[in-house]
Amino acid sequence: MTRGSPLRCDVPSAFDRHAAAYDRLVGANPGYHADLRRAARAFALPVGGAGARLLDLGCGTGASTAALLAAAPYAEITGVDASTGMLARARAKPWPGTMRFVHGRAEDPPVTGPFDGVFAAYLVRNLEDPDAALSAMRALLRPGGVLVVHDYALRDGPVVRLVWHAVCWGVIIPAGRLATGDARLYRHLWRSALGFDSPEGFADRLRGAGFTGVRTRTASGWQRGIVHTFRAETPS
Repeated sequence: MTRGSPLRCDVPSAFDRHAAAYDRLVGANPGYHADLRRAARAFALPVGGAGARLLDLGCGTGASTAALLAAAPYAEITGVDASTGMLARARAKPWPGTMRFVHGRAEDPPVTGPFDGVFAAYLVRNLEDPDAALSAMRALLRPGGVLVVHDYALRDGPVVRLVWHAVCWGVIIPAGRLATGDARLYRHLWRSALGFDSPEGFADRLRGAGFTGVRTRTASGWQRGIVHTFRAETPS
């Protein structure tokens, strides 16, 4: 383990330890849930998503799953996460009978396609092998299926990085330490976003994984230029 921050392979166990406080912490982020709901609407499904099969990879405690459900209340939705602690929190919430949660890794999802859509919120940046995960997502999608990735992808430039440093060290890391007594996961968040792709770089990564029609949109508020939603399709 790198001093002071979990390696990517240790992230699921780190989330296990922080699962109890996770919903409270992300709920304090202005616009967090609204941005997830807006990202989920990028699937542009028919009204209600009736008949659609959707996969929420890295579903965590179910915040992204709830966003998918709001966008497609009649779809069949499967949530997958590698953290047993986060999944336990998700399963404890009230869900319709069209929902299920499965424990597994994004690089080798324990589900069978084809899916009409795959949602990956705040996931890819945490993975040891993002390209393997994107290949797995593409394999699970039907021809013409849609992938939506919502994650930290910092736009190039000193202003965006200055904002990210200020928010992390002024708010996120101290709040995580106060809530859990351990700030390592939140320092990992800070470092992982700095080390991840730019929006243009991740769009190129998606194209390299065989996706087409890649579109990018940034979040609003303080997250502008920091959090982005990417929509891509498998070839028809």
